[in-house]
Amino acid sequence: MKLNWSKCLLVICLLGVFALDANSQAKRKSTSAKKTTKKVTSKNTNSQLLDANLAAAKADTIVPPPPPPPKDPFAFDTVKVSLRPDAIVDRQLVKTRTPLDYEYVREDDAWYRERVWREIDIREKMNLPFRYRADDDNGSQRFLSIILHAINKGQLFVFDPTADDRFTTPMSTAKVGEVISGKCDSVSVIDWAKDPSGSKGIFKDSVVCKEFNPEDIVKFRLKEEWVFDKETSKMIVRILGIAPIKTYVDENTGVVQGESPLFWIYYPDLRPILSTYEVYNGKNFGAKMSWEELFESRYFSSTIVKSSIDNPYDLYIKQYIKDDMLRLYEGENIKSKIFNFEQDLWSY
Repeated sequence: MKLNWSKCLLVICLLGVFALDANSQAKRKSTSAKKTTKKVTSKNTNSQLLDANLAAAKADTIVPPPPPPPKDPFAFDTVKVSLRPDAIVDRQLVKTRTPLDYEYVREDDAWYRERVWREIDIREKMNLPFRYRADDDNGSQRFLSIILHAINKGQLFVFDPTADDRFTTPMSTAKVGEVISGKCDSVSVIDWAKDPSGSKGIFKDSVVCKEFNPEDIVKFRLKEEWVFDKETSKMIVRILGIAPIKTYVDENTGVVQGESPLFWIYYPDLRPILSTYEVYNGKNFGAKMSWEELFESRYFSSTIVKSSIDNPYDLYIKQYIKDDMLRLYEGENIKSKIFNFEQDLWSY
């Protein structure tokens, strides 16, 4: 019996030792698992912090270029309105003036018809009123400013000159603004704040916008038609369109690269507007004619640059005559042909 009890006690002791070993191993595994999870989580948090820091650093160092500033190409024509009468005479008659309607010409009576394109150079002495730039309550009195002011107010319908000169493709006001002043460009300039001497070569992006200068427009092109009306037995000339001409000059060399019209305006649409603006008269400030009267009276100097007379290829004179003086002679020759046709119809 004593041996049996001793065996039982030995078995119980062995079972207790095995139970203690199992518990200690389980605790070791759980603590090691906890330690590994803590390490993993700490690694994850550290990587997230590093990514956030890198993103913040990139956001600080890479600065996007600023958007182009809003630009009004018609801002040059902004004129303050007088708060008191600015003249002794009330000029209400000029503001309400309307042009007379054209005399109707039947197709059967139009016995002779020719198209002529001519250019007005406002640097000539007779055309200096085109450059008169005084301000009035209705804007600048310069001829170009009168046209652009009417376009900006939506009073005129303009046409794209790159398509043709037959008034087929309209242009929006925003497009006219881009044409006269150009778009904003992003250029690299020296960063004087970081490089005061300019020797380090540190650059930054800057937005440069060209400003429109009305003084750059020194020519206007007219498209007109000469018609001999056999009912009234007289030669009639009607202006069909007007286009301001821009001269492109190389900024570095100053060499003229070429000329092109900015837009075309249908002259009958422009007549009511021109009749409300007066032409500068240096001899008598009170005796002024309207711009519509100036064009109808042909009170301007111009040169012919193209015609439909003996021109089967529809070319400008400068395309087949290279000499400047010979081009002037050819324009006078075209003018003489139209004049002589009317004179040769009469015999005494």
